[in-house]
Amino acid sequence: MNKVLQEDASLSSNFYFSDKVLQHFLSREISVVGLSYMHEKLVATGEAAAGRMNPLSLAADKNSPVLNKRNFYGEDINKIEFHPAYEELKKIAVESGMFSVKWQIEQRERFQNERHSLGFSTAYLFAMSECGLFCPLCMTDGVARLIDRYCTDEDKERLLPHIATTQVGDLYTGAMFLTEKAGGSDVGANIVRATHFKDSYYHLNGEKWFCSNADAEIIFALARTNPEIRGTKGLSIFLIEKMKPDGRMNDLGYIRLKEKLGVRSMASAECQLNNTIGKLVGEEGQGFRIMTEMINLSRLYNSVAAVASMRRALAESYQFLKFRTTFGKKALSHALIRTKLTEIASLCHANFYMTWHAIKLLDAADNGDKKAKDLLRLLTPMCKKSTAADGVYGIRECMELMGGMGYIEDGVMPKILRDALVLPIWEGAGNIMVLDMLRATFKSEGLKLLFDEIARNIELLTDEQKNIIEEERIKVQQKAGELFNMEQAEMEATAKPVFERLTAIYQISIMAFYKDETSEEWLAPAIHFLVNKLKNETLHKVVPLEKSEVEKMIAWDI
Repeated sequence: MNKVLQEDASLSSNFYFSDKVLQHFLSREISVVGLSYMHEKLVATGEAAAGRMNPLSLAADKNSPVLNKRNFYGEDINKIEFHPAYEELKKIAVESGMFSVKWQIEQRERFQNERHSLGFSTAYLFAMSECGLFCPLCMTDGVARLIDRYCTDEDKERLLPHIATTQVGDLYTGAMFLTEKAGGSDVGANIVRATHFKDSYYHLNGEKWFCSNADAEIIFALARTNPEIRGTKGLSIFLIEKMKPDGRMNDLGYIRLKEKLGVRSMASAECQLNNTIGKLVGEEGQGFRIMTEMINLSRLYNSVAAVASMRRALAESYQFLKFRTTFGKKALSHALIRTKLTEIASLCHANFYMTWHAIKLLDAADNGDKKAKDLLRLLTPMCKKSTAADGVYGIRECMELMGGMGYIEDGVMPKILRDALVLPIWEGAGNIMVLDMLRATFKSEGLKLLFDEIARNIELLTDEQKNIIEEERIKVQQKAGELFNMEQAEMEATAKPVFERLTAIYQISIMAFYKDETSEEWLAPAIHFLVNKLKNETLHKVVPLEKSEVEKMIAWDI
């Protein structure tokens, strides 16, 4: 037989039906009414993600947006044009219900306690096939959050229906114009000016350096109303719309589109604001505090994208290896392949449950749970850092397991890897997440609550596992306590390994919490692997799982 795969090879036709981990989590953690409402949307999005989204995503990736500065007659039109595949992907996203379940008035009231979990359920499936557009979708949910919390009733009534819509033609997408040349992540160095001219309206002038989803209908931008007030305290936030109140186009001058390594399907631009009209949201000087609401939601989206991409890569490599014969036997019969799949699946499950736990905390925090809010304050940057790093590593390892076939652009693996490489950078790089975790430690009860949660959950482990994790918890907690008495430089350098170790034991404790009779099939071996990884930092004997055990652990039905 001169074929890459065996005669009986098959692939998933629906990622929702195939993903036993996602199905079980949703059935356990979402209400019967909520899951019933989302069921058809989950099935439809899962089918699209496994099928027609793949050629659309590859086409949109290979045909990046184009900036047309002028028309045939030399008139400035400043228009970004997208490939039709991108518009079709946007239609799938809108029909998935990821926004309508959160922002339609009826559904929002009905599912107030779980609307983030419901919205992310189909968003997760969408991200398994398309992470370029997932950034604009993230921004859109983020601007809705700010409009809902900080804008006038008139703005809410006018704008939120365009996000809650189920018709792609009515959709308004969102963006966050934050970064400038001078600072990058150091937003306090921003210099774009805002000058008041009428009512709540200001003229914004200056250059924004990295504007993703640049042609969004709704934009939130930071600008400085008083140049004498330095740092983030001098920043205010403004609502910018594509159209001015008088119906004319607002001036959003695109200097050029960014040529990116990945997420090439969506437009990132350098923008020149030239008396661009923005409406002050909140009070002057509150800009950065308000913007953090959108940033923190974006970090959860970043985590969902990382976990979804890693899960997709694991599924691709598993489906390939299940029907691949090498060196005279099936690929899954090789011990090294099974051991690597065990590692990737363990990391995937650890990050999946940590991220979805954070999503549940967001639902609780939005409904007034103070402890959930404090815990989420620390867990959000922790999730963002861990999922992004593990996602890139896991996808690369899955690509290697597929050999040369994983490296060929005809398939999805190269795009998945290129798109994932931005995730450790977007919404704050790893070092920024460490600093944010430090701030959360000093400004909230998050660290104490995290250690309390670990202590409760490890009671669910075996005695041997509990002893190992308890010993690690005591060491990490002691070192974390010492951070409060260190000089700044020493504190920052020490915090990184402390928080990374904390993340590892927290993930194990969270998996223990979610382990039940069904999920034990994949969580028990993942916990076993990660506990041993913590315990064994030197050379040790490795006993690989049997083929059937690895397949159960991957928990992917074809």
